[in-house]
Amino acid sequence: MTMYILALAGFGTLVLLTAWLPLVLRQLPLSLPICCVGIGAALSSVSSFADVVPHPQQHLHVIERLSEFVVIISLMGAGLKLDRRIGWRRWIVTWRLLGIAMPLTILALVLLGSALLGLGLAAAVLLAAALAPTDPVLASDVQVGPPQQGQEDEMRFALTSEAGLNDGLAFPFVHLAIALAAAGGFDLWEFGEWLTIAVVWKVGIGIALGALLGRGMGWLTFHLPIPAKLSRTGDGFAALGITCLTYALVELAHGYGFIGVFVAAVALRSAQHSHAYHDKMHSYAEELERLLMMVLLVGFGAALFGGGLLLELSWQSLIYAGLALLVVRPLCGWLSLLGSDRPRSERAVISFYGIRGLGTVYYLAYGLSHASFEQPGLLWATASITILLSILLHGATVTPVLRVLDRRSGRDTESAQLGLPLPS
Repeated sequence: MTMYILALAGFGTLVLLTAWLPLVLRQLPLSLPICCVGIGAALSSVSSFADVVPHPQQHLHVIERLSEFVVIISLMGAGLKLDRRIGWRRWIVTWRLLGIAMPLTILALVLLGSALLGLGLAAAVLLAAALAPTDPVLASDVQVGPPQQGQEDEMRFALTSEAGLNDGLAFPFVHLAIALAAAGGFDLWEFGEWLTIAVVWKVGIGIALGALLGRGMGWLTFHLPIPAKLSRTGDGFAALGITCLTYALVELAHGYGFIGVFVAAVALRSAQHSHAYHDKMHSYAEELERLLMMVLLVGFGAALFGGGLLLELSWQSLIYAGLALLVVRPLCGWLSLLGSDRPRSERAVISFYGIRGLGTVYYLAYGLSHASFEQPGLLWATASITILLSILLHGATVTPVLRVLDRRSGRDTESAQLGLPLPS
């Protein structure tokens, strides 16, 4: 009974902090994830709490499902808040990041994992695939604002749309790592099978079925006869139902549910682009995502120390993390944007703020639960220190950097974030 009461008090405190902290931190060089990890680390110093914090390797399926759920909620929110309609030219920066920066990042991280950490090919590919995507959960500070709020400059749009799609596009490389770990060899036939099923079929099903479901949900929400429109309920939690249903149906069709959810959200938004109900659904998804994120990051902070996540940390892991964040992602992002018409400052921001977070946790847990990889402790330690450094580095710098660029370009995003009318 005492533990239940304490847990209830802790959860209530966490909910209040979820609502209050973003307001307090808005003008500070801090982020909500930094505070969450700090709270978890502080709790792990309490002996009675540290004793019950497990290492993620002991509960892979639980970690996989919890991180999976918060990622799909985040993907729905990201898709709903994009004001720009999908198109080749309108999304050209996004396509560059997905088609050039992400494969280059994975290749560079595989080489680093092999040369610096001494990993075999399968483990190096798994670690690289897990760390390559920009995280949709922790990247909220560099994403566009709510629907129709005028906060969709090219930097924020590129990072939002990239995070929405590359979390699903990392999946083929995770499956490649699993195939490499399970097979004694990887011949041309097995490569063709991976390319056909893990890349073409699963990505194609995710896109096609996601678009179909999104349009169908859009019709139910906005185009049914007036008494039956889902939008008339005014209930934002319909976004949760759409998210879960879409993810489940795409996965049942053996597609990538992450891609399906984001594409469905974009298609749903396009069904009635300017309807106020999008804002209600996005607000609900964002609030739920923020609460779940806080819970998981507090657990992550506790596991870093109390759970022994960093026990196998080495200086090679620190160098790998530093190179991944400060060299590999920025350089690959910059190369992908060569020849674009964006100013250098914007290209630098887009290239640098490839935030790593809970998507990495999901992919690592998924891979380790589906095949046997060498040195799982080292994989967890390296991924964890990379996530931690990303949270600290990106979280501490993003607010002042974007504020300077916004002022230089005349954007008034601060007024929009505070709910004030934008200047005409």
